[in-house]
Amino acid sequence: MIARILSTTCAMALTAGAAQADYSLTILHTNDFHDRFEPINAYDSTCPAEDNEAGECFGGIARMVTAITDAREAAAGDVLLLDAGDQFQGSLFFTRYGGELAAEFMTQLDYDAMAVGNHEFDNGPEGLAEFLDMVEFPVLSANIDVSQNDRLSGNVPKSVTLDTDGGEQIGIVSVLAEDTPETSSPGDDVIFSSIVDGAQAEIDALTEAGVNKIVLLTHVGLNADKRLAAELTGVDMIIGGHSHTLLGDMEGAEGPYPTVENDVPIFQAYAYGKYLGEIDVTFDDAGEVTEISGTPMLLDASVAEDEDTLARVSELAGPLDEIRSQVIGEATDVIEGNRDVCRAMECSGGNLVADAMLDRVADQGIQIAIANSGGIRASIDAGEVTQGEVLTVLPFQNTLSTFEVTGQTMVDALENGVSQIEDGAGRFPQVAGMSFTVDTSAEPGNRISDVMVGGEPIDLEATYGVASNNYVRNGGDGYEMFEDAENAYDFGPDLADVVAEYIAENGPYTPYTDGRITMN
Repeated sequence: MIARILSTTCAMALTAGAAQADYSLTILHTNDFHDRFEPINAYDSTCPAEDNEAGECFGGIARMVTAITDAREAAAGDVLLLDAGDQFQGSLFFTRYGGELAAEFMTQLDYDAMAVGNHEFDNGPEGLAEFLDMVEFPVLSANIDVSQNDRLSGNVPKSVTLDTDGGEQIGIVSVLAEDTPETSSPGDDVIFSSIVDGAQAEIDALTEAGVNKIVLLTHVGLNADKRLAAELTGVDMIIGGHSHTLLGDMEGAEGPYPTVENDVPIFQAYAYGKYLGEIDVTFDDAGEVTEISGTPMLLDASVAEDEDTLARVSELAGPLDEIRSQVIGEATDVIEGNRDVCRAMECSGGNLVADAMLDRVADQGIQIAIANSGGIRASIDAGEVTQGEVLTVLPFQNTLSTFEVTGQTMVDALENGVSQIEDGAGRFPQVAGMSFTVDTSAEPGNRISDVMVGGEPIDLEATYGVASNNYVRNGGDGYEMFEDAENAYDFGPDLADVVAEYIAENGPYTPYTDGRITMN
């Protein structure tokens, strides 16, 4: 067991051990697991048992247990196991069990530290507090102040110093995306500050305490990780999450593993338990990195599933099976919900969600539907569509909202939606009943043009009826312009039910795009 010394505001004064020869360390890391305790298919949705038996599935906690166990046994020296956040949200397991299962399996795997992810707040501060009560490893964030929340106060350290079996000290610092109040529900008494300032202050404190090997464990996304690497001093590497980025030399990777910025190596290992990140790093006596290598391990059928874990997951899945196995319709082709597509352009999954919302309330005088792409969490493959697949795509239990705003407010909303397209932000808008053009080369705030509603140019002074989900209507993902909307009603049916019923009524459903969003 690696000893841990926590810091809530600064590092405790420590005396580093005597100088040794070069020190080698293996770091295993995960990020954005999102309650995918069962294997996933190629579309990041739940994989049917028969496909798993045929060797067509990936991940699942039973494979993760095997992979981590084997990696520890194969390592020549000390091993750390870190998680970069977002264990919560993404399947029926979270809907039923909250953070309880993440706590159970992470404890079983003996994680050394975890970053707070934005979705750890999806059940409010209380949901995170309940998780913290169930785990013994530190869950970190250096740029949030939780002192005003009775349940969290004193329970979210800014850093941890790990005393390894090899006699070395490894400092772990973490930061969380500053826009978490827009993407989850941390509440008003969790105060966010600059990720750069928060990280640097804690790195400096650890350095002053004699810790010369420092890992920044982040939940901010790859672009923000690059910014941190450029602006910070004293950090040896960054292990990140939030953007679900695959790094490596495999097909589909967005960059090398590590991606290096300002001589700082940055690592990330996709999402949903499909990969286990593995880093081999060597430090010299002064704590400088002399060698670093590794690759994310694909958890495909070649990785055996741990039998005890399989049995436990099967037991936990029992209450969920009746709901998710219900066939609600058929798709003639893949319904695209991949975040890399839906957060950058019109996608068939976005059209499905927006069309379903608009269809449900069209008889109420609603003309427009707008959905945040961050609410679309997976694709659906061709063939039978089950309730479980729809719930995997739309896991947040958002409700259908209707409201009225001016044309100008809608344009402002679209500008917000495309303002962070470079970062793959979840605010990217999928729409129905309207069309628009995006100029990605223009500055944020001036990217939208040619907005049409019902085939006519939008009237900035007119009032339009709009459908969305309650999260967006209440200002989530930066849509604050909807908070004061007229005649707002946020208590419609669950969005997953709306979409499931739409697929059933329009079956077999043929996914499509029709040019409603033009990207220039």
